[in-house]
Amino acid sequence: MNTEHETTSSRIARVRAGDTQALVAAFDEYRLRLAKIAFFRLDQRLAGRLDPDDVLQEAYISAAQRCAHVEGDTESALFIWLRLIVVQTLVDMHRRHLGAQMRDAGREIPLHQRSPSESTCLSMTRYLAASVTSPSLAMRRSEFSEQLHHALDRMDPLDREVLALRHFEELTNQEIAEVLGIQQKAASIRYVRALRRLKAILDEVSGVNPWT
Repeated sequence: MNTEHETTSSRIARVRAGDTQALVAAFDEYRLRLAKIAFFRLDQRLAGRLDPDDVLQEAYISAAQRCAHVEGDTESALFIWLRLIVVQTLVDMHRRHLGAQMRDAGREIPLHQRSPSESTCLSMTRYLAASVTSPSLAMRRSEFSEQLHHALDRMDPLDREVLALRHFEELTNQEIAEVLGIQQKAASIRYVRALRRLKAILDEVSGVNPWT
């Protein structure tokens, strides 16, 4: 066992044992990355009431209560665990704040009934629609967003999740593999395939591809 692995294992063991200082240090180290994830996943109907800091504050409290559930001993194990806490916290906050009013124009599935893939599809639609600045598309943004959502929904769910994790959450291939329980090589292949499909979708739906 090398020194780096011993250091990582010891750090994880301290968090697992409920060492507050170790948890605070880990949370501070990954705060910016976790905030990016919270921002990407946060339903925009809550933007006026909540922000990523609110999500992270609640996620930290949850993490402090669940330290014994940290798994693995890889270098990224703590980040993967904290990311999961953040995502689960978002689900709880969406349910609590939106409650029964979880439909948008009668089309959206309630967040507490959505699969993670459906929630990812909505988040990607919002980001991609906002990234296209063509004046003609701005005039019909609602229509464009709906068409984009339907096109993204036709993607393979795992490919779409890989794309979201890599491009929007900025996880590494290794981290994606750990999150999804697949091989790193498979994660890389799926990302390349999904990115190619996404570019085709943007060309098809808008005729304006901001990723070319």
